[in-house]
Amino acid sequence: MPRPTGVGGGRPPARLGVSVRSSARRARRRAPSAAGPEGLLHLDHEGQARRPGGRARPPAPGGLTHLDRAGHARMIDVTAKAETAREARARATLRMQPATLAAIRRGGLAKGDVLGVARLAGIMAAKRTAELIPLCHPLRLTGIDVRFVLDRAHAAVHVETAVRTVGKTGVEMEALTAAAGAGLAIYDMVKAIDRGMVLTDLCLVEKSGGRSGQWIRAGAGRRRAGPG
Repeated sequence: MPRPTGVGGGRPPARLGVSVRSSARRARRRAPSAAGPEGLLHLDHEGQARRPGGRARPPAPGGLTHLDRAGHARMIDVTAKAETAREARARATLRMQPATLAAIRRGGLAKGDVLGVARLAGIMAAKRTAELIPLCHPLRLTGIDVRFVLDRAHAAVHVETAVRTVGKTGVEMEALTAAAGAGLAIYDMVKAIDRGMVLTDLCLVEKSGGRSGQWIRAGAGRRRAGPG
């Protein structure tokens, strides 16, 4: 009996299923596996597969420590850093109508003590910074000051904050968040009479402590925030 032939009388085609399975087995033998002994896939903090026990990706070049070399966000590991006394000062400005500033000075607004509430808002904002800024470390803050300067010449309220800790990372973000939170609270307290207010010029004024030492914004005064 003649043997079966393929198209054109050639040899019969190879069995496709066997060929595909063999190729897949060879590919698995060549490819490094990220699975552990139980077949579980290990993912690093960026969700990338890695070998069990593999090291985290190194930081990106150029000083952007919140990014690894692949550009993925990461929380900085500060385990090995020494604890030092650290402080940061920040400020923001809320510009408004002159009549609005006069109402804040007089008091008696419908929502109550504008600057008292704003001061508490700034303190609370500093303490909750790690919940608002994704890659900030939760810190044990040792001091928070929030003060206000009522500027009649420019119809503005200047918010000045100072935050302190003894820890392994700085408190710049806490000081900035406190200034922003206090400014927003003032807006909320008086928006019924002036919705055109502008919160502006949020910036770091000074920081000290840590490996990088002291930094002072050019032209910034040395006045420290305190009750006011």
